[in-house]
Amino acid sequence: MKLRITHTTTYDYDEPVGYALQQVRLTPITNSQQTVHNWHLDIEGGEAELSYLDQHKNQTTLVQATPGVTQVKFTAHGEVETNDTAGVLGRVYGKAPLWLFQQQTERTAPGKNVRMLAKTLSGSDDEVAKLHALSSEILKAVPYGEANTFTGTTAEEALLGGGGVCQDHAQIFISVARLVGIPARYVSGYLMMNDRIEQDASHAWAEAHLDGLGWVGFDVSNGISPDERYVRLATGLDSLEAAPISGVRQGNANESMIVSLQVQQ
Repeated sequence: MKLRITHTTTYDYDEPVGYALQQVRLTPITNSQQTVHNWHLDIEGGEAELSYLDQHKNQTTLVQATPGVTQVKFTAHGEVETNDTAGVLGRVYGKAPLWLFQQQTERTAPGKNVRMLAKTLSGSDDEVAKLHALSSEILKAVPYGEANTFTGTTAEEALLGGGGVCQDHAQIFISVARLVGIPARYVSGYLMMNDRIEQDASHAWAEAHLDGLGWVGFDVSNGISPDERYVRLATGLDSLEAAPISGVRQGNANESMIVSLQVQQ
């Protein structure tokens, strides 16, 4: 399936910004699940200083805002051909060792509720089926969109709140998987929806590393493994490491962000 994507993120500031540096992970790479035919990243109000593959093998662009700007805009667009691998990426690794993905972060650290959820995991030898069952349990406990969460919400907080979005579902899955010794990571990317082209946010899911298969994806929010409608952008230990854009800024300016996204065949 060939997907055409246009993703615009605009940051507006209520006063001129003296210094801002952002890591931009908006460039997909070719792998067993997708082939990038063309891709462009346009920047307004800043300049690309460096482009590199980070420790997770994410294509990353370091962007410095032009001093004194009140708006910075990123537009990523291009065409990616995808194929359905039943969510199996395989044995694909960056510089980060596999054991690192068994380590919890501040956003995935398990509390009482995550530990209780982990006890619902069956003792089945079929780990793929077991993790799909975990996905179902998470979606029951945390219905999509039925609570207010934000970018810094932890897995434990989302589970306690009883609702969330794809970021929360992925981090809860990761927290439980690591708790039982399964390496897991966060994936940011795009999903072509069957009922719309315009979207107001990118998508996220989780991957677990399983013996014999390597990395396998689980989209808790939709109850499936990623298929040909999905495009991967970046991976990381949690939502912060795999965020499409993250960075630092000096000064007292207040920031607002608007996202515009179109994914279509």
